[in-house]
Amino acid sequence: MITLPPDYKPSDNEEFMSPLQVEYFRQKLLRWRVDLLKEADGTLASLSEGGIHESDITDRASVETDRAFELRTRDRARKLITKINMALERIEDGSYGFCEETEEPIGLKRLEARPIATLSIDAQERHEKMEKVHRDD
Repeated sequence: MITLPPDYKPSDNEEFMSPLQVEYFRQKLLRWRVDLLKEADGTLASLSEGGIHESDITDRASVETDRAFELRTRDRARKLITKINMALERIEDGSYGFCEETEEPIGLKRLEARPIATLSIDAQERHEKMEKVHRDD
């Protein structure tokens, strides 16, 4: 197990996906997953507080809207947790940080902003252009 210095930040001056960088992103992903799971527990607790007891139709509609929003948020978190787990698997198999299409490094700035990224910026842009072309058909 690698211990990171407390102020460690990945740098372009070191080997890409060095053991320190891998550990940095592993810890970042694990913290993100823990935060999402805590939020999901809070959402579940608030949703299980019981039915809608509002007598006013406007209040009832507002509560229903809030619940629908919480459910959408929870579904988004569930999908993110799946992607985090997949990123952690890529860390284990040594493919984390490299583009699934080109096998080129994704880049530290992109991984810092989106640690679950699987494509380099160029590959992501090509993917989005192809989606747009097929969506417009």
